[in-house]
Amino acid sequence: MHPRLQARGPWLDHYCELPLIHGTLIRLKVEHLPGDRDPEPVWLWSSHTGMTGQDVNLRWQAFLRRFDLEHTFRLFKQTLGWTVPKVRDPHTADLWTWLIIAAHTQLRLARPLAEDLRRPWERPAEPRRLTPARVRRGFRHLRVKTARPADVPRPSKPGPGRPPGSKNRRPAPRHEPGKTVKRIETLTEHVRLKQQRG
Repeated sequence: MHPRLQARGPWLDHYCELPLIHGTLIRLKVEHLPGDRDPEPVWLWSSHTGMTGQDVNLRWQAFLRRFDLEHTFRLFKQTLGWTVPKVRDPHTADLWTWLIIAAHTQLRLARPLAEDLRRPWERPAEPRRLTPARVRRGFRHLRVKTARPADVPRPSKPGPGRPPGSKNRRPAPRHEPGKTVKRIETLTEHVRLKQQRG
């Protein structure tokens, strides 16, 4: 089978005839689903041709691991606040991303030390198998057990800032962490700009 490309995604700026891309189609069917539901087959596609059975196993296992990645990005955004700050420099946005990754690593490493403070609707987790969100929930109890190399922050007097009542005449540019390219919102807008360029 050959997928037919459409003029969207990375092919938006392609002017010639779209090519056919060869690959391998994988049909994934499970024996049973929870709740005695009838399982529908899942179709996966890989751009690698002539795959062996080991290659096919690697592809469908990687497909199942995508849920872990999606939950990790959700934790970064919702719990650790990855996309919250509106920083003024792209390098600061990169630094903030690395700080979030370091915080996530610390939560993973602190699993053996944390207690399971689970909500009433959550199932009990096995020891040393807590999710990073559950470790974060019990992190305040970990602070007493761990060494703190930094001193308590000292209060300081804030700077003068802008005089009260004056307007900001030069708004600073904002860069969102995790965003690299600003894209056009709709496909029709892109087609219109493409036609204007000729």
